[in-house]
Amino acid sequence: MTDLPRLLLVDDDEVFCQVLERALGKRGFQVIVARTLEEGLAQATRLTPEYAVIDLRIGHDSGLVLVQKLKELDVNTRIVMLTGYASIATAVEAIKLGAVHYLTKPADADEIVAALYKESGDPNVEIKEKPLSVKRMEWEYLQKVLMEHGGNISAAARALGMHRRTLQRKLDKRPVRE
Repeated sequence: MTDLPRLLLVDDDEVFCQVLERALGKRGFQVIVARTLEEGLAQATRLTPEYAVIDLRIGHDSGLVLVQKLKELDVNTRIVMLTGYASIATAVEAIKLGAVHYLTKPADADEIVAALYKESGDPNVEIKEKPLSVKRMEWEYLQKVLMEHGGNISAAARALGMHRRTLQRKLDKRPVRE
């Protein structure tokens, strides 16, 4: 048995998991990998990790659910939400649910470790000079409405007055940069 701190890594990207598992292992963690929401919850229940790195989108599931479940199991688990689909709405929800940080992909192991250990906010974070583009604002709004409806695409589509498949198509696209 090892005395290294346990870190649960939940992401559906196999190659990304392999690379990050190796890198975090070299940085002093015992890494437990899960590729689905259910597997992540099972591992967390069995091992009670001190740290977790959770992808926002795990297949068709929301990693936010796992953040909430991990905090219910142990309020001291330090969680970083990692995503290629960043939005203000999901960042706010991740923090409210108990994540200590929210990082966008690509993030390297050093950034992730720094985020796991970060104890407070940074008042010197850069404030953008340019407002968000109309396309980015639309994407952010869709994310907000989706979160308000508990991640239910059908309910969010009804609230937005659009067809469910149209909303799915818009959400499946990577967010436009600012």
